[in-house]
Amino acid sequence: MRLFRQRDQADRSNILQEQQATYLIAGLGNPGREYRENRHNVGFMVLDRLATRLGLTFSRLESKALLTKGEHEGRRLLLAKPQTYMNLSGQAVGALLRYYKVPLEHLLVIYDDVDLPLGTLRLRPGGGSSGQKGMASIIERLGSQDFPRLRVGIGRPPGRMEAAAYVLEDFSRQEAALLPEILDRAAEAVLTFTVEGLPAAMNRFNGLLDE
Repeated sequence: MRLFRQRDQADRSNILQEQQATYLIAGLGNPGREYRENRHNVGFMVLDRLATRLGLTFSRLESKALLTKGEHEGRRLLLAKPQTYMNLSGQAVGALLRYYKVPLEHLLVIYDDVDLPLGTLRLRPGGGSSGQKGMASIIERLGSQDFPRLRVGIGRPPGRMEAAAYVLEDFSRQEAALLPEILDRAAEAVLTFTVEGLPAAMNRFNGLLDE
């Protein structure tokens, strides 16, 4: 009987360790070819860059999200691109978080921010949606705003252009030339978050591209 109890305890310990080492990285965007290069889809772009770096491909649909799984330095990574359109992103993120029993502190949501200059990264441990509809949906579905997020600056719209129209435009040629470096830096920030923790990632990556 003691042997069985020891095995049960070991199994429970292994399950707990696996959950503690699992991270859900959700990049926000809109599905469909017509939205692929939009500023609003920079969250998808970061995940694509991260998947390429890890040798992964998005080949399965699960809980209304394109999902791929991988490992990095002992961490299990779940990369998810919700396919519900931006304003319903919480459906996919909430379902995946519950199914894989990922703690809130191991969730990282990546999304565009018009209030940050192009190339600026901002990691934070929590906060409101600041009007970003995908984040608002996630906060509503989770019933909490206390989870890490990575905001990727896309800059303000020119003149009197509405932000809603601006984010659904493709990056300009000049902006697109900077994207590879921005996406590489964001992908590195994600990996630092999973391995070294949020404070280390914030200290290292928060700021403008050339800082």
